[in-house]
Amino acid sequence: MPLQSILPSPNLHSDFHSERWISGASECSVGSLISPAFLMFLNILKCASKVKGVMKLQASFPLPFRFSFAYPNAFSGIFFSFFLSLLPPVLAEDVPYLFEKDVMIPMRDGTRLAANIYKPNAKGSFPVILMRTPYGKPGEQWGEATRYTVAGFAMVVQDCRGRGLSEGEWDPFRHDSDDGFDTQEWVGGQSWCNGKIGTSGGSYVGWTQWASVAQGSSYLKTMVPTVPFGNVFNELAYDGGAYQLALLMGWGAAVGGVAMGPEDMAKAYAFLPLQEFGNQFKPKVTYLNDWIKHHRYDDYWRRRGIGYDFSKVKVPVLNIGGWFDIFSKATIDLVDQVRASSDDKLARRNQFVVMGPWAHGPGGRKTGQLDFGESARLDPAQLQMEWFQYWLRDKETGVEDWPPYYLFVMGSNQWRAENEWPLKRTQWTSFYLHSDGRAGSVSSDGLLDTQMPGTESNDVYTYHGEHPVPTTGGNNLVGAPIGPMDQNEVEKRPDVLTYTTSPLKESIEVTGPVKMTLFAASSARDTDFTAKLVDVHPDGKAYNLCDGIVRARFRNGMDQAMLIEPGSIVEYELDLWVTSNVFLRGHRIRLEVSSSNFPRYDRNPNSGLPFGTDVKLLPAHQTIYHDAAHPSHLKLPVIPSK
Repeated sequence: MPLQSILPSPNLHSDFHSERWISGASECSVGSLISPAFLMFLNILKCASKVKGVMKLQASFPLPFRFSFAYPNAFSGIFFSFFLSLLPPVLAEDVPYLFEKDVMIPMRDGTRLAANIYKPNAKGSFPVILMRTPYGKPGEQWGEATRYTVAGFAMVVQDCRGRGLSEGEWDPFRHDSDDGFDTQEWVGGQSWCNGKIGTSGGSYVGWTQWASVAQGSSYLKTMVPTVPFGNVFNELAYDGGAYQLALLMGWGAAVGGVAMGPEDMAKAYAFLPLQEFGNQFKPKVTYLNDWIKHHRYDDYWRRRGIGYDFSKVKVPVLNIGGWFDIFSKATIDLVDQVRASSDDKLARRNQFVVMGPWAHGPGGRKTGQLDFGESARLDPAQLQMEWFQYWLRDKETGVEDWPPYYLFVMGSNQWRAENEWPLKRTQWTSFYLHSDGRAGSVSSDGLLDTQMPGTESNDVYTYHGEHPVPTTGGNNLVGAPIGPMDQNEVEKRPDVLTYTTSPLKESIEVTGPVKMTLFAASSARDTDFTAKLVDVHPDGKAYNLCDGIVRARFRNGMDQAMLIEPGSIVEYELDLWVTSNVFLRGHRIRLEVSSSNFPRYDRNPNSGLPFGTDVKLLPAHQTIYHDAAHPSHLKLPVIPSK
C-alpha cells in the first residue's frame, strides 16, 4: 500500500478544524504517537505532579485516539502525554484479551522487571509487540491492546529498571541495552510467543529499542522507534561541544522526582556551578552531576549508547520523526548508519524514515506558530500496523513498495518520496555573509548571497552569559517554546547579527543537512558561536528552521579540547542539523549569528576554566569576519526544481 493511501482523509479529522492554538502549542494524534510511547511518556507526572498542562479532550475516543494539546508554559511541554491518564476506559468491562499484571521477568543479574502482558483470547502462539518504558505501564483496559490482540498480536509493556514496580536502581540509559536483550530472550522463549518480536515506542521508549538491537536477539525481527536516539552522548547530551541544558536538566530532573513549575525551572537553569546542578534539589539528583562531570566521550557514555558500530544491526527499522524534534538529526542518522554499515543485506535494504513538520509528537498539521496544512497530517499508528503485519505476520501490506525516505517538504507543504539522504541531486550552495560592519545594529545592513566577499568591514558584538539570547522556538522539549516561532524580537538584540538575501525571484528548496563555516575572533579563551537558518515571510515574520552551536575549545572535536588565543581569527564549522523547506518566491533566506541560545544550551562563561566549575559569567567581545581571506558562509543543500 502506498504511503499516500495511509494519509487520513480530511473527513476523518473534522473534529480538529475548529481548534485554535497558542504560541508554542503542539498538535498530534494519539494513534500517531505510536502509543503507548506517549501513553507512557510523561506518566512522569506521577513523580512531578505539580506541573500541569491544559488539555482539550474530544467528546469521543475512537482508536486511534485524537487529541489537541496546548501548554501554557514551555516546561509543561514535556508532559504532553499525561492526558492519557485522564482518558476514560475505552474498552468494555470484559476485555477481548487475556491480561497478566506485573509479571516479573528476570534479568542476567537477578533483578526482576515488571511487565503487563496482553494476549489474544485464543489458543496458539503469536508475534509479540514489546515496549520498555520508564514512564509507567498502561493498565488492563487499554485501547492499543484491543487493536493489536484482535489483529493477532500479543503485547508486552515493561517498566525499565528502577521504575514502576521493577526492581533495581533507576539510572537513566545505563541498563537498557542488557535489560532489553534479556527481556527479548525471555519473551521469545514463552509458549505464547511464536518466536517473532517487534518493538515499538517513542522518545526514551525509542531509545530502549535501539539500545539493545546490536546485541542481536534471534527473536527480534523488526523495530518501529518514534522520535528516537541511539547514542546519549552526542544525540542527547552534548551538541557542538555545548551541553543541551534544557533537555537534559529539565527532563532529567523530572524523571528524578523533582516537581517544578516554570518559574522554578527558569531559576534552576541559571544555577552555577553546573557540576553541582543536581545538588539544588531535594533529594539530590546525582546523575545530573555525572552528566556534567563526564563531558567527554568516555566509558560512562559508552555504557549509555549503542556505540558507533552499526554492523550488528540486522533487523528492518521504521524510524519516525519530525524536523523540529529534539532528535531530528538522530532519526535520520541512525537508519543511514545501518544502511551503510550493517552486515545483513535484508537490514541494509529495509531501513525507512518518515519525517514530518513535527516536534516530539508526530502526526498533526501545526507546530509552533505555523500551520502546515491538512496535508501534514499522517497516521503513524496505521503505518506501524502495516509494518508489523508485513514483518511479523507475513501479510502483504505494500511495505515493500514504501520509499526509504518519506519527507514532508515545508513551504510547499507536500510529502515526497526519496531514495537516499542527502539527496543525490543536491546542489551544495554557499551563501556568503556581507555587511558594512553594522549587521547587529541596522536591520538593512547584513546581506546574504552567493557572491564571494571582497574587502569588507567586520561585525562586532558583545556576548555576556548574564544576558543570554533566549531560546525562541526550535528543536526543544522542555524549558523553551517548541517549533517555528517568529524571531523578530530576538533579532532586535545587538548581540544577534542577521544576514538576509533579497526577496527571492524564484522559490528555492533546501532539503538536507545544513552547515556553516564561520571565521571569528573573541576576547575570551573559550566562547560559543551559534547559527540559525530562518525563513523570512513577505509580511516580515521570520520563522526559524534549524540551528546549531560550536564551543570554541571543542572546535576540533570533543576529544581535542584546545582553548583559543584571544584576538586570533579561528575557522569554525557549525552543524545546524537538518531541514526540508521551500523558501517561496518573495520570501528571504536569513542567517542569525550569535553566541548563546539559553536555556537550550548552557551559557559559556568565557573563562576557559574546566567545564562545569564556573560560578561567574564573563563578557566576551566577538568579531565576525567575512572578507576574501575569511569567507564566512552558510552551506545549503539546494534541490533543483524539476
